[in-house]
Amino acid sequence: MSVPHPPPSSSPSSVPSAPSASYASSASYASSASYASGTSDVPLLGDTIGENLDRAVRAFPGRDALVEVATGRRWTYAQFGEDVAALALGLLELGIAKGDRVGIWAPNQAEWTLLQYATAKIGAILVTVNPAYRSHELAYVVRQSGMRMLAAAERFKTSDYAAMIEEVRPDCPGLEHVVLLGGDRWNGLLERGRAADPARLAAAQAELSCDDPVNIQYTSGTTGFPKGATLSHHNILNNGYFVGELCHYTERDRVCIPVPLYHCFGMVMGALACTSHGAAMVLPAPSFDPAATLAAVAAEACTSLYGVPTMFIAELAEPGFGDHDLSSLRTGIMAGSPCPVEVMKEVIDRMGMTEVAICYGMTETSPVSTQTRADDSLERRVTTVGRVGPHLEVKVVDPESGRTVPRGTPGELCTRGYSVMLGYWDEPEKTAEAVDAARWMHTGDLAVMDEHGYLSITGRIKDMVIRGGENLYPREIEEFLHSHPDVLDVQVIGVPDEKYGEELMAWVRMREGAPPVTPATVRAYCAGRLAHFKIPRYVHVVDAFPMTVTGKIRKVEMRETAARLLAEGALIP
Repeated sequence: MSVPHPPPSSSPSSVPSAPSASYASSASYASSASYASGTSDVPLLGDTIGENLDRAVRAFPGRDALVEVATGRRWTYAQFGEDVAALALGLLELGIAKGDRVGIWAPNQAEWTLLQYATAKIGAILVTVNPAYRSHELAYVVRQSGMRMLAAAERFKTSDYAAMIEEVRPDCPGLEHVVLLGGDRWNGLLERGRAADPARLAAAQAELSCDDPVNIQYTSGTTGFPKGATLSHHNILNNGYFVGELCHYTERDRVCIPVPLYHCFGMVMGALACTSHGAAMVLPAPSFDPAATLAAVAAEACTSLYGVPTMFIAELAEPGFGDHDLSSLRTGIMAGSPCPVEVMKEVIDRMGMTEVAICYGMTETSPVSTQTRADDSLERRVTTVGRVGPHLEVKVVDPESGRTVPRGTPGELCTRGYSVMLGYWDEPEKTAEAVDAARWMHTGDLAVMDEHGYLSITGRIKDMVIRGGENLYPREIEEFLHSHPDVLDVQVIGVPDEKYGEELMAWVRMREGAPPVTPATVRAYCAGRLAHFKIPRYVHVVDAFPMTVTGKIRKVEMRETAARLLAEGALIP
């Protein structure tokens, strides 16, 4: 069962009764427009995230809440609730209050999740920072969000987070507190919280509304720097809850989460889907590792596994795949990019994930708008992104006129409902460009809705590149490469790639007399300043870009040329 929640208020007697069966099933009444709404007998949750967690703690105190496989640490719901409360009180003792922005910059680890719930309990707004960011990107999100506190891992792999933070601090005067996870200041926060009066936390929680902002997630922008999608308790708690409902989660489920926590896939579809149902969150490793993921599923008897298609491909190809007992798996979620049919077949046949779901969404919609169901056919799971979720609306419109198109006709996909973000942080103009006056979120994706309401994504209006599930916007990378002293102009496109689906390619015009540029020199220039997945794999030097008669860059022609050069082996990484 899911975490108990209060029943909906009784319906007023003036509400009309449902139409008769004959009327509701009338073929003539069925709409031919590309519009669908998600009906549900299950009401939306009116909780804050902290209230919802408190009810899970009371309902399932002895069940596993969080397991960090890499270190062997684990928390029951009672223990998790205690540590979250201690951390929340520690933040209050530090002076962090409702509305303050608190950043988290770290790979997947238990402290990340503790801070997610602790900030929610006191009404602070968690700013999730991509672990692959470098100093250039970190400084921007710290300043743009008005971050007062940043909690970070000291280092991970080649990233020296502590050093990069010290590098940007002089340019970020509003950043008052830096706490390294697991360090003395972190432990001190927990100790101060355990010694503090619990009534202070109760009073702070009582001041919160489910419509308060609780999270800022930065999405790469089409016009330069990332935009901070601002999400409320109501947005992300309900999205996680209903994703879990469609996966049929109960307190007996154990969800393996190898996807990053900094993204909605990990912290909403993963963490919040679990805690709203009393299920266990299982973190297999700090970052994706196929062997560690398979081992975690087997050791923890996970019933659900998440990933983008490239993750599942890596797991299936792992040399020791057959050594792991995956018989506990029942379901899971594949999202981020289209799933090849053969991969889906193997996930079902070899991994036993007979109820695996496909989800579609975007950060600005908390994230999931559509999802396949457990009883959907294999064909629907690989050719569509499912149907609209409960309590949500979707429509497909003509991008020029804004009118809803007939079913079977391509157009821009729009979403409306509880999941649509509050807006981009401190950017009302950009918010108005994305969310119209009727509160429809315009996704920028081209889609087709069939007669049964299933949606297929057919393309992208924007030039977004999806590399291994990461959404990359060329304009941000172009603007950065423009800072290279020898680059006159640059255009970035996506090119086909067997491993990641798409890779980045930069077309570059060099200044007169500039030394030759190669992929290696571009990578050297970007290293330490751009996240690794934003660094172009291919570089193509040209004298001019293909243009339309009106002077617009023809990226379609660039992609065609790039595909030909790749096929001829003329592009060397």
